Formats: sequence, C-alpha cells, structure tokens
Amino acid sequence: MNLHFRAEGKGKTIVLIHGLFGSADNLGLLARELKQHYQVISIDLRNHGLSPHSDQFSYSDLAQDILDTLDHLAINQFDVVGHSMGGKVAMTLSTLAPQRINHLIVIDMAPVAYRAHRHQNVFNGLREVNRHPITKRSEAEQYLAKYVEDAGVRQFLLKSLAKTDTGYQWRFNVEGLIANYTTIMDWQPAAQPFTGKTLFIKGQLSDYIEPQHRSEIMAQFPNAKAHVVANTGHWLHAEKPKTVNRIIHQFLEQ
Repeated sequence: MNLHFRAEGKGKTIVLIHGLFGSADNLGLLARELKQHYQVISIDLRNHGLSPHSDQFSYSDLAQDILDTLDHLAINQFDVVGHSMGGKVAMTLSTLAPQRINHLIVIDMAPVAYRAHRHQNVFNGLREVNRHPITKRSEAEQYLAKYVEDAGVRQFLLKSLAKTDTGYQWRFNVEGLIANYTTIMDWQPAAQPFTGKTLFIKGQLSDYIEPQHRSEIMAQFPNAKAHVVANTGHWLHAEKPKTVNRIIHQFLEQ
C-alpha cells in the first residue's frame, strides 16, 4: 500500500508513527525538533490521514506498509518512534525487520492486550457525526460532545475532520477501525524477542503502561530501558514536547 508520508531533514532516518485516530501531524512537535538532526519520515498509517483505506488492518499489515515505504525510499537502516497504537506498529516492525532497526522507542504503550471498549464513546461520537450533514466544524463538535466529554479529545479528533466538496468528512476510516477494533486492542508476542536498543517512555498519569506490564516488556524486549515523564498523561509528547524530545535525542545518541 502506498502510504502518505512527509520527509524532512537530513542524516540518519527516524520514522514517526502516530496512534489511533491520528495522523503524521500529531507528532509534529517531535518532528520539528528531530529534523534538525535527522531525516524524519512522518507517516499516515492506512485508514488514517491521507493514506488509503482498507478492510485489512492487522499490525503486520501496518508494519509491512511502512517497510514498503522505506524500501521505496531506499532506506535500509532506521530508528523508529511510535506513540500508542503506533507503538504497537513499531514493536511489530522489530519483529518483521529486527536487523534494520537501530533504536526502537515506544511512547506510552505496552506489548499487551488491552480491555475492549476503551474507545466506545469515541466511536459512538464519530458515528453520530456521520449521521448528519456537517457544514461547520462547530456542528461536528456538538455531535461529538454527546459522547466525548473531554474537550481535548474532541479537538484531537477534529484535527482529522476535512472539508470536502460534499461537506466535512473524517479522514480516518471510521467503520474500518470499528470492524478491526478487537485486533487493535489485542497483542500477539513475537516468537523471538527483540534484543536491540529499546526505550519505553511513559506518561506518569497514564494507565497504558502499568507495573504489572514490566515482565511482559522485559520478556519481549530484554534490553529495554524506561523513562517516566512526570505530570503527563497519554499525550505526553504534546504536553511536554521539549522533555520528550530531549529523552529521545539522548537515547538515539547511545
């Protein structure tokens, strides 16, 4: 699949992978700093952003899409940063092409299966928007607000609402994501652990990486290090971009 991507900067390649309902722009604060030192490839995953939609949406599919994109760009060795669902894609990349990854950085995601229905209110809100002809972004937010109480989450979702000739439409594939939601929340450990340089960055206030996940992280990534960013939640790279960029840059120089 031909993914939409943005390439910036020069030097060693680092690939940035966004999370569920996102796009390459979501990691823009990281890209802005990293491109001063590296070639940054910011990717829209399938069913997100400007990349094609598909009914097929496994982590192997998503990781292979990225490898195909890098092959097209004649990039063999790279570092990879993935946030949330993008962290699982990054971890899957380490299974499909361990010899190509120099540094693996996972932001606020563990290699575990999460409970279903964590995003049910979001899906309800997205479907509510789709039931109505939307001529203004404010209309979409009103429909979203029936199900999504957090204003910050609504604004995050609305970044993927695009104006078209027939009104506003979601750029991500709502029904495709719903159909594959069980797969998105699930996780299948690789047969062989990834022994390369690995860093897990956790938001202190987030519940995506918990103490009980440590054994599974170390079993699958035995050389993993961890860094907790104080007073941040799941979107720690947006809350404290300078801190997260410093952590990433220091790790990439190891």
